[in-house]
Amino acid sequence: MDPKSLPIYDVEIELLAELTKYNRVIVQAPTGSGKSTQVPQILLDRDQLGGGEVVVLQPRRLAARMLARRVSEERYGKLGDEVGYQVRFESAVSAQTRIRYVTEGILLRELLSNPSLHGISAVIFDEFHERHLFGDITLARCLLLQEDQRPDLKIVVMSATLDTDLLQSHMDPVGLVTSDGRTFPVDIQYASRKLDAQKTPIWKAAANAFSQAVEQGAEGDFLIFMPGSFEITKTVEAVKASKASSGFDVLPLHGELPINQQDAAVGYSPNRKVVVSTNVAETSVTIDGVRVVIDSGLARTSRHDTARGFSTLHIEPISKASADQRAGRAGRTAPGVCKRLWTVHEHAKRPDQETPEVLRMDLAEVILTLKASGVSDLTSFQWIEAPDPKILVRAEHFLRELGALDRESRLTSLGKRMLSFPVHPRYARMLLLADDYGCVREACLIAALTQGRSILVRKTGRQVQGQRENTLSDQNVSDFFTLIEAYKYAEDCRFDRHACEKIGVHAGGARQVSKLFKNFLRIADKENLMTRHPVPLDEHVRKCVLAGFPDQICMRRDATSFRCAVVGGRSAELVRDTCVQHAPLLVAGEIREISNSAGKASVLISMVTAVEEEWLEEMFPDDFVAHDRVIYDESSKRVVAETARLFQDLVLERKSSKDVSEDKAAELLAAEVLAGNLPLPKWDKAIDHWITRVNCLSDWQPDWQIPMITDEDRRALLEQICYGCYSRKDLKNAEVWPTVKAWLNEALQSLIDKEVPERYQLPGGRRAKITYKEGAAPELAATIQDLYDLNQTPRIAGGAVPLRISILAPNRRPVQVTEDLESFWKDRYPVVKNELRRRYHKHEWR
Repeated sequence: MDPKSLPIYDVEIELLAELTKYNRVIVQAPTGSGKSTQVPQILLDRDQLGGGEVVVLQPRRLAARMLARRVSEERYGKLGDEVGYQVRFESAVSAQTRIRYVTEGILLRELLSNPSLHGISAVIFDEFHERHLFGDITLARCLLLQEDQRPDLKIVVMSATLDTDLLQSHMDPVGLVTSDGRTFPVDIQYASRKLDAQKTPIWKAAANAFSQAVEQGAEGDFLIFMPGSFEITKTVEAVKASKASSGFDVLPLHGELPINQQDAAVGYSPNRKVVVSTNVAETSVTIDGVRVVIDSGLARTSRHDTARGFSTLHIEPISKASADQRAGRAGRTAPGVCKRLWTVHEHAKRPDQETPEVLRMDLAEVILTLKASGVSDLTSFQWIEAPDPKILVRAEHFLRELGALDRESRLTSLGKRMLSFPVHPRYARMLLLADDYGCVREACLIAALTQGRSILVRKTGRQVQGQRENTLSDQNVSDFFTLIEAYKYAEDCRFDRHACEKIGVHAGGARQVSKLFKNFLRIADKENLMTRHPVPLDEHVRKCVLAGFPDQICMRRDATSFRCAVVGGRSAELVRDTCVQHAPLLVAGEIREISNSAGKASVLISMVTAVEEEWLEEMFPDDFVAHDRVIYDESSKRVVAETARLFQDLVLERKSSKDVSEDKAAELLAAEVLAGNLPLPKWDKAIDHWITRVNCLSDWQPDWQIPMITDEDRRALLEQICYGCYSRKDLKNAEVWPTVKAWLNEALQSLIDKEVPERYQLPGGRRAKITYKEGAAPELAATIQDLYDLNQTPRIAGGAVPLRISILAPNRRPVQVTEDLESFWKDRYPVVKNELRRRYHKHEWR
């Protein structure tokens, strides 16, 4: 197809006019309109760039590479010449490059070394609806740059499903160009009932939908959306196992695949295709020939839990906007079908847009970059949507722990050096400390090994696991060392796939690590770090890991389980396949919350390294605390005196004794009872009711000088009751009534029984319970028959307080609530009697 026939060219003149008028424009164009490939070419071919280049920001590496390849082919050039791409750790650009596709973090870092973006004439933010963190921040920086220094800089923001009101408000003044596109109609079909994932896994449901579509005569290729690589693998297996897959090529597509497999999924095939993809195929990447989309409606979403300080990774429903993006893939070349594996009712509950990353991700790396750019006050930064202030505070605190910021949250010289490495500040800190310990090569390799998926295959068979154990050294102090061993094995066998498979190593992944490793070494050399050194001590490498993760130090709760306490008052569980099985003190390279298919979440720590307490004293001397306290020990279920040594709030050493005074034990046990942590069996509802009666009479008759029992008095009573007790067992036998009643002398106790009685004697002989509640009228409930001959409303508290009577029908349901029985008998009772006598004719009716 001639690219010039794409729908985006219908608005070319309008786009250029708006760009000339404002130098900033929002382009809303549907999937398949050609905006990702053609808008950069329009700017270049219509002399909008002068002598500069256009930089196109893409949310994903795969999209950046593929778009650059497609545009270079359209322009009959070689990739890396006029058209190139640049992603983290990989690039194909040259001095001749005029159109450069990049991932979003690239330009943000480029702003540090080239703050005026010299040589760049235009910046395009593609698929901006995804609201990735670096895209948001880079747009804010570019708008500020345009206002202050570069009024000639052209800014284009594009997507099919944008919140245009929000963007127009943020970018005002700005042009808006809308393309209707020329997509074909897509028949949206929903599931008839909610999917039961326990009975039918999502991949099985997708395979069933595929088979059904083929049987119904569906034409063209299929695109199936799944949340992650695991679900993709399962779906590929399920589709291939179906009879309907005969004659189809079934191919996976996700960012962790080797480039040749990615190309196979999106490229030409002589057979019909079924491409099973993550949301990487939702935008930018076009797969020609797709006529049927099967959408799981799910995506694997990462969030940073500010309160608990770790990342969560859950499979979540996508937004309506993402669902529309996915459906649009079926209408590129002809009418299509989108089968959604959820119901219409479920769809109505989905959010309109995805939650922006700035509201759900760890901001440490971007905040360090902003600090280096001169942004001192993060609260006044021009966020599109400002993050929770707690997230900013936590991120700054963490950067201070690393030494990147000082106490006033200003960038330190160490923080400036950390920015030289295109990695999270954790690994940058680790690399810089490695120079002091002579282990830069090992630190570079660890950083390279952690930028993508693990090179070790999980859940291997017994034979492969046995071969791995025989081949790799027996590590017991760091999971990173196991990864290093596995990488060196792959390197020694020149990343041969068959050799790597024998011990369960991803050959392609290890090859990617090799490129990153060399890249980090080049940066280290450039920063004058010592990269040629003798083999270092394991201890030195482990100290470097500790320096990068001071907020993820863990203590095994006991020697026989995998449960751990983590600094910050957190709890987590060690993964079973760690090589560090016995060390009591650890530092975790990963803490994440993962939900299983049943929706149950687990907090897991992995990539752990054994550390020593004296290293903490050496590296973080100000974080140690010692204290003596009396606590209720849940394990022994008694009060003990504890002497503890803590790192921050993590207990490293604890000694306890039973030598506690009776006063202190009583005070602590009373507090535990009040908090609901300990039962006091003999303190029952009758006691609470008696206290309420006392307080009510005290309120109703203040002149009688009855002392009210306040919350503080209740605590004092509990301490008296707990006096002489030390354990949960002791509390079982603690007497309560004598202590509580002793609050009043015998005369006042008798007054309580007389003036605020528990029950009231009715004429028919029944003793009805009176319900008391502080601040409300006392209430008595009785049937009409029980109230016969009670002509006046009873009064208590020396006649000062009338009872509120809840008058019940024979079925015990209320028909009237009154404090004036005389009026009830006179005015209301005749009507009530006529209504009820027909239903309850066996009862007495006067």
